[in-house]
Amino acid sequence: MVAPGHPPHLLQRTIRLLIDVSFVSAFLVGLLGGVHCFGMCGGIVGALTLGLPERSRRGSALAGYLLAYNAGRLTSYTLAGALMGGVGWFAAHWSGLRLAQLGLQLMAGLFMIALGLYLGGWWRGLARIEAAGGRVWQRLEPLGRRLLPVRSHGQALLLGLLWGWLPCGLVYSVLIWSVSTASPLQGGLLMLGFGLGTLPALLAMGAAAARLSHWIQDRRTRALAGALVILFGVLFVWQVLSAYRTAA
Repeated sequence: MVAPGHPPHLLQRTIRLLIDVSFVSAFLVGLLGGVHCFGMCGGIVGALTLGLPERSRRGSALAGYLLAYNAGRLTSYTLAGALMGGVGWFAAHWSGLRLAQLGLQLMAGLFMIALGLYLGGWWRGLARIEAAGGRVWQRLEPLGRRLLPVRSHGQALLLGLLWGWLPCGLVYSVLIWSVSTASPLQGGLLMLGFGLGTLPALLAMGAAAARLSHWIQDRRTRALAGALVILFGVLFVWQVLSAYRTAA
């Protein structure tokens, strides 16, 4: 219940601010998560690149295929985020409590902290989420095989759509985060922001993997990325708790 001194529209503005901050944070999490993407998806990108005709493995031709792969991947991320945002909307509105959304935001902040620990290599608990997602991937992976070898941008786009469902603790954490938006639109945009943040690392893998591999896989780089994501999470939790005190 919102106290008399704090009208409902103040709580709505507070939640909206948290969502806006989340989009920027999701982009940064994707950017910093490149250290994880390199290990998780580097082999996939390398295999897809080597599977192309030799004339398509360089310059603008390669860029076109990499963009098609990633356009498909980001489309899947956005759709998944919209679905999870819809789940959050149902949970918040079915309960009839506006404070329920703040509870979902708090959960998102805690998962962001867990994500930072995962990226830094200090806690592997999110690997269990990846294992659970493996069951879905077992059904989708045979479909991907039918699209190989890739000979057109359309095939690359379809393969990217499937690639977006590859089990990944990083992706799943942001999906759980998207539940807290309690909106299919905002959930989709959150995952889109995250996906855009991962683009530099994944595009670079296809074009300059050898030059980046040493730096990205360095433990200090992973530790720095993890620490920054943990900082985002702590700040996010603090904002949610401040909003809760205002609304309570």
